[in-house]
Amino acid sequence: MAIQRMQFPIFPAKKTVYSGNLYYGHGKREESCNFFSLNATQVKGKIVLCSAGDDMSSQLSEADRCGARGVIIVDNKKSFLLPPEYDLPAIIIDSKDFKDIKKYMTETREAKASLVFGETELGLKPAPRVAYFSSRGPSFISPSVLKPDIMAPGFNILAAWIPNKPVQLIGTQRLYSDFKLDSGTSMSSPHVAGVAALLRSIHPDWSPEAVRSSMMTTADITDNTGKPITDMVNLSLASPLDFGGGHINPNRAMDPGLIYDTSSEEYINFLCSLGYTSRQIGVITQKHRYTCGKASLDLNYPSFIVILNKTSQVTRSFKRVLTNVVDSQSKYRAVVNSPAGLKVVVTPPVLSFNGKGSRQEFYVRIDVSIKGKGSGITDGFLGNFGYLSWIEIGGKHVVRSPIVSAFALENS
Repeated sequence: MAIQRMQFPIFPAKKTVYSGNLYYGHGKREESCNFFSLNATQVKGKIVLCSAGDDMSSQLSEADRCGARGVIIVDNKKSFLLPPEYDLPAIIIDSKDFKDIKKYMTETREAKASLVFGETELGLKPAPRVAYFSSRGPSFISPSVLKPDIMAPGFNILAAWIPNKPVQLIGTQRLYSDFKLDSGTSMSSPHVAGVAALLRSIHPDWSPEAVRSSMMTTADITDNTGKPITDMVNLSLASPLDFGGGHINPNRAMDPGLIYDTSSEEYINFLCSLGYTSRQIGVITQKHRYTCGKASLDLNYPSFIVILNKTSQVTRSFKRVLTNVVDSQSKYRAVVNSPAGLKVVVTPPVLSFNGKGSRQEFYVRIDVSIKGKGSGITDGFLGNFGYLSWIEIGGKHVVRSPIVSAFALENS
């Protein structure tokens, strides 16, 4: 029986890694392939079929400990493994495939299988998802600003690598390559930097804040199946506390329609509100003897967050300014999508822009009221969210900003 499925092929081309006997344990504990559940004498030199266990990483380690040549693992959650976790060749299958393989083994005296590594498979669904190692909000230092800003590709990214350093160890065989699959901020940051460079090449007059705004307000909040982005950890619905404005979309970011621009003076006033002294601000800004007379936490940011500090009800108001970045006149209507417990009022509800560079201000009032048993704070509530979208009347542009309520995190 030839099984040709692999979640993350790291070989450059199709290659049969092993063809031989297939083994499946008897008894619930051995079937799971959890730590110290397998018999090395029975498993050594074979491909092991494992049912859903504690986690795939421990199953791989157990099979490797017993001298298996490869592993077939059941995982209905569509989990991800990092390349270093593949201690030996592995294939990830779902419950249906698992049943087919078990049926084959019961009907065959000497069941055999082939592990075939194929070239990279594109179009994985659902994607994107928020990686389990991704930073989450709210921010300890500045909870009045929603973080993160944006979500970008950063999981198992094929990147350049040192040619004389192994990219992977399969058994005792070291694999060398000029490229390696790697994950983390080191992979997602270049994607964002590249998009920023693209935007500055198209719009050389844009400020860094304009670039950030264009990326945030045009980002995707749905995956490639058309459903809301989920969290890799438990497949639950992700929120702007996980992905900020959404998953970066370079093509849409080139033509955002409107932007939230922020001046350097606003940032200095923001530092004042965080308690920085005039001397500290002088070191940061090179503006000495700066007097904090207009301290404010309300940056002209393309997002809104309301922090609940030991309360289940709070009201907060925001002032924002939008700038038109297209040549023609335009008019936008405010559309709010908010869940129960989050009331949002936008004033004025319609903004008109005369042409490129035209600016209009608006105000947002957010009332948060969490109802439930007791105070609501201890009822499993982590926060809720919605969106404010400025939709161009008779045009194509949609300028979307996340609105989030969350409890303050205590830094222990």
